[in-house]
Amino acid sequence: MNNVYVLGGMRSPIVTQNNKFRHISAERLGAEVVKALCEKYSIQDIDGIIGGNAVGTGGNITRLMALQAGISAKVPAFTVDMQCASGAAAIATAYSQLAIGNGDLYLCGGMESASLQPQRIYSINDTRYSQTADKDGRYMTAQFVPDELGEDVMLRGADRTIKAENITRGELDFWCIRSHRKAVECAGLHILDDVIVPVAGQSRDDGLRPKMSRKLLDRLPALLPNSLLTAGNTCLINDGAAFVVLVSEKWLEEHPHHIPLGKIEGVCMAGSNPMESPRGAMNTADILLARNELNYSDMAAIEFNEAFAVIDVLFQRKHSKLIDRYNQLGGALAYGHPYGASGGILMIHLLKALEKKPGSWGIMSIAGAGGMGQSILIKKL
Repeated sequence: MNNVYVLGGMRSPIVTQNNKFRHISAERLGAEVVKALCEKYSIQDIDGIIGGNAVGTGGNITRLMALQAGISAKVPAFTVDMQCASGAAAIATAYSQLAIGNGDLYLCGGMESASLQPQRIYSINDTRYSQTADKDGRYMTAQFVPDELGEDVMLRGADRTIKAENITRGELDFWCIRSHRKAVECAGLHILDDVIVPVAGQSRDDGLRPKMSRKLLDRLPALLPNSLLTAGNTCLINDGAAFVVLVSEKWLEEHPHHIPLGKIEGVCMAGSNPMESPRGAMNTADILLARNELNYSDMAAIEFNEAFAVIDVLFQRKHSKLIDRYNQLGGALAYGHPYGASGGILMIHLLKALEKKPGSWGIMSIAGAGGMGQSILIKKL
């Protein structure tokens, strides 16, 4: 297997649904990031582009994005849909291509526009047609589990996990406050400025709340009956794009002026309980670390996508002494979660966290609908 390196990455601002990016398609968001990456690293020859997307208009949206970015029509591009884990799965797929020698440079990550998410309609021949909310076949959220259908399926999965683990509202809300505090601190230190590509005049993430507090969280109503889930301990819905550049050792030898940020030491895709999908993040990371005979204590930086605060609580309960290494720049409870782009965002934030910490190892992991998970192990160079 060939060595695979992360040259670098860039992302758009992460913007809340129906705000500054409400008229900008996912493919345009991705194109802006890809153009910036190619300019930053003077990229000319690309062997492939792999992009994640979860709720777009369908078709091969990554190919459309590549053409909009002005990439040569000769460069192949395809789209991965593993829902929330799509961007991470795209990076893992590009890693696999490079590891077997199928090329020397890939762009990979993902893009999402929740603002432009189309409403879909089941065929009248589909038994699910009459099971939708208005009995007219219209739906926004795809089916992930055989025996469950509905627009709030992800919320129900998080709620089941909270109840199964007897998690408290205080535990959940602690992570919302911490996430915003860390993200606001990161913004104040301008840690991410050099990896954010301005789009349509927007250059900053708009979900960060400097005044997030327990008093504010206490006023938020439950999102489900008899549930601890609120808009505070559940991520926002967002638009955004994020891509990274993966290269082979041969490419680095031919371009000695480029210094990679890290080496990918392993990837893992795994399944877990589909009825409690938040467990997928730690479950997949556990497997990847075990495969590489490593522990969380060996990691200098750990990035989990906190689509729900319950994901953080699960980690905290098992690894309470490692919280200072976890989501050091804040997480999705503050920034938001533009589904298909979140894997790329995690990779970029992981690399930034590794830059400022002693130690070499880092891991990122993200849960996906249906009990899926994707994890990637990085070693800083």
